[in-house]
Amino acid sequence: MISMRHYAISIAAVFLALAIGVVLGSQTLAADLLSGLRADKTDLREQVDTLTDQNRRLTDQAMAADRFIAGASARILGGALADRGVVVFTTPDADPGDVDAVTKALETSGAAITGRIGFTDPFLDASEGDRIRTALTNVIPAGAQLRTGAVDQGSMAGDLLGLVLLLDPVSGEPRSTPQELGLVLETLRGGGFLAYGDTPVRPAQLAVLITGNGAEAARDSRGANTARFAGALRGRGGGVVLAGRAGAAEGAGPIAVVRADAALAAQVSTVDNLERELGRVTTVLALGEQLNGGVGRYGTGAKATSLTPAALPG
Repeated sequence: MISMRHYAISIAAVFLALAIGVVLGSQTLAADLLSGLRADKTDLREQVDTLTDQNRRLTDQAMAADRFIAGASARILGGALADRGVVVFTTPDADPGDVDAVTKALETSGAAITGRIGFTDPFLDASEGDRIRTALTNVIPAGAQLRTGAVDQGSMAGDLLGLVLLLDPVSGEPRSTPQELGLVLETLRGGGFLAYGDTPVRPAQLAVLITGNGAEAARDSRGANTARFAGALRGRGGGVVLAGRAGAAEGAGPIAVVRADAALAAQVSTVDNLERELGRVTTVLALGEQLNGGVGRYGTGAKATSLTPAALPG
């Protein structure tokens, strides 16, 4: 007969055997798991190294392309906009390097920069809509009339500034006196909506609007107001190009808003790779294309149709 002592010893032996089995099994499992993790780590490191090499090669190629285009810009752009006046607008997030590069490209093309005007934050802020509309309404030149559809602040500002700043595309003549133009600009600068230097701004045939990466485009409808400004401005002149960086072509970015709106996309040309030399050259070429009645969506961002105009203006 099995005593209670023998029974207890048997039970203890069973549990001891189980414990030893679990320990041995876990050690084997841990070893296998550790070996697998090491293999995965090695594989991931190889993938990272491969992607790093690919990124370095692509960066080198992009920089080489930039150097080539920069060196060839005089041949590409020379005379493209000869004797054409261009006014340059900038949003608060526009990169100063992009602004300077586009200005230089315009000068290389033979264009005359008639003014550089910067938007301030309130100019694009929807919460400032009533204040800016009041300011605009008070400085409409005598006998002039804004378009009936220009009711939001972006459209209204673009329509009025297009009226006083852009030459009539048919006659090529100014539609405002220097005094009327000065009053509009000084009123908007005094209200904290625009910023520009002391050199008098003169009417132009064309306009380029330089924006940034669209990081704050959704805030207070800034992206939409920028896009509508460009559309209304285009309705008054011979050509308008809205140019910025890749982020401006996404989400609520101004380039994205233009490209998503059939009416705006049919009027305003857009360029979304302004940080690259190709984008800067394309901005100038797109202005020339606008003069000839063309419009395009250029760059590498969403809804872009090509990198640059198919044919050079000539």
